[in-house]
Amino acid sequence: MDKTGKSVTALFDRINRGKKNVKNTRKPTTNYYDYSLVAVIILLTCFGLIMLYSTSAYIAELDYNDDMYYFKKQAVISLVCLIAAILISKIDYHILTYFTTILYGLAVVLMLLVRTPLGHTSHGARRWLKIGPIQFQPAEVAKIAVVVCLSYMIVAMGKQIRTLKACMVLAGMGGALGLVAYVATDNLSTAIIICGITAGMIFVAHPDTRPFVILLIIGIVLIVGLVFLLNALVDPASSGSFRIKRILVWLHPEAYASGDGYQTLQALYAIGSGGLLGRGLGNSIQKLGNVPEAQNDMIFSIVCEELGILGGLIVIILFAYLLYRLFFIAQNAPDMFGSLMVSGIFIHIALQVVLNIAVVLNILPNTGVTLPFISYGGTSVLFLMSEMGLALSVARQIKFQEPERLL
Repeated sequence: MDKTGKSVTALFDRINRGKKNVKNTRKPTTNYYDYSLVAVIILLTCFGLIMLYSTSAYIAELDYNDDMYYFKKQAVISLVCLIAAILISKIDYHILTYFTTILYGLAVVLMLLVRTPLGHTSHGARRWLKIGPIQFQPAEVAKIAVVVCLSYMIVAMGKQIRTLKACMVLAGMGGALGLVAYVATDNLSTAIIICGITAGMIFVAHPDTRPFVILLIIGIVLIVGLVFLLNALVDPASSGSFRIKRILVWLHPEAYASGDGYQTLQALYAIGSGGLLGRGLGNSIQKLGNVPEAQNDMIFSIVCEELGILGGLIVIILFAYLLYRLFFIAQNAPDMFGSLMVSGIFIHIALQVVLNIAVVLNILPNTGVTLPFISYGGTSVLFLMSEMGLALSVARQIKFQEPERLL
């Protein structure tokens, strides 16, 4: 054999040895941890703390002689809850399958306890439980309960999810939690979110989208018709329902400028005065008592006043990226239970963000829904971080195949 033939033969031998070494040395899979999700959670939390201090400093100084009163409480809770979320992410989420019944029952019992002497009233609403120094809203437990329990039930049903009976059972389980939240805690916004999570998870699990589209169209038509009837037939002065008044205020906020429509109009003034780039961080005028409880439901209006429409868009982009990471985890989850659970968390976060911003912009009637990670509220942060921990737990078990490398 000539020199050329020997060289070609040697080259093929080297390639074949390289392929064998690749097969013998490369790892077939690699564990995954979603650091991008952790990063966006930290960004939203830090941004929320900055805006909370800017929004609440004046009122905190007046009420507590400490301009950092709200900031310090939220900062400590956020830090502890972030650490807790990372610890939860290290736990195998499948352990929840053993506690679904307990979790569901616990959510119901805690909400019913609000009607006992353990219940605590704040801002005219009896929605809190106060046990010693601990005070929280039990309705937040119901949001996690409906996500975990419905995920488990859908997996247990398997192909039966296609049937009307299975869908009705799931709707009944979620609807029952929503009903208890409404009756026991008088919290319609939480009931709406729980029912929205239930409908969304059934939609995700069901293979046929047509019935849901039809039901959605029917529901929109009925709601629009009801609003028109209320507007035409109900006299605001004689109506004893504050929820009907909220709908009328939403339709005609200027007519209630000195009463129930005051907060909505002041929030709109804040957004309008901010313009494109805003007045500057800390320079809001509306937070000086004009927007009641600005650090809670209406904090997005102060964001827009101080940072402008551009600042509001940045907040929306951060939430969009958070939802994208949750979508990515749900799509690549190692099993159906994990995928459904993260899908439920996705639906919950999306609903709260959309409802809060829509209320601030007066696109929807006032519902009292907070803006995740930004509005003031220890209970909200605690359970939101718990959900993020569960999502990270699912992400941690995602496995990707490493690409082959030529040696």
